[in-house]
Amino acid sequence: MTKQIKNITFRAINIAVLTVSDTRTKQTDSSGDVLQKSVEDAGHQVAARAIVIDDIYKIRACVSQWIADSEVHAILITGGTGFTARDSTPEAMLPLFDKEIDGYGELFRALSYQEIGTSTIQSRAVAGVANKTVIFCMPGSPNACRTAWEKIICQQLDSTHRPCNFVEMVMPVADSTCETRA
Repeated sequence: MTKQIKNITFRAINIAVLTVSDTRTKQTDSSGDVLQKSVEDAGHQVAARAIVIDDIYKIRACVSQWIADSEVHAILITGGTGFTARDSTPEAMLPLFDKEIDGYGELFRALSYQEIGTSTIQSRAVAGVANKTVIFCMPGSPNACRTAWEKIICQQLDSTHRPCNFVEMVMPVADSTCETRA
């Protein structure tokens, strides 16, 4: 359930978008396009966008640069979350997380079950926080990106969403607090 309070001001954040794929190009990156448009339509800025092949070290190198950049507040990663031999996004990201956001993968699969049935068990969607940067990893299909953004991520990156959101963590202000802890 989304709860918004009118006296809270929306705060735009900077979000990087990474597509993990051995085959996608700028011209064919439909999932990256969905995420970029969603970010911009929500009032945020796309701080960076990249495509890297499904290689643990190339994924980590790209994401590590963004984690170290204080101007990047969130990272959206699409692709590489399945079970093929080349799918390695979770393996690349888990060592970088200071904390995992377990509920994201659980909620994504519950929502996805309503759309694709039991095939959702093949999604290894994960999320975490690294250096006060929130990172969400989702499957590589445009529909999976829409589900993740519209039903989970958009609210959590909206400073007006209550009782809590991640904006308060990635861009803290003195008088901001999670209402469940107030």
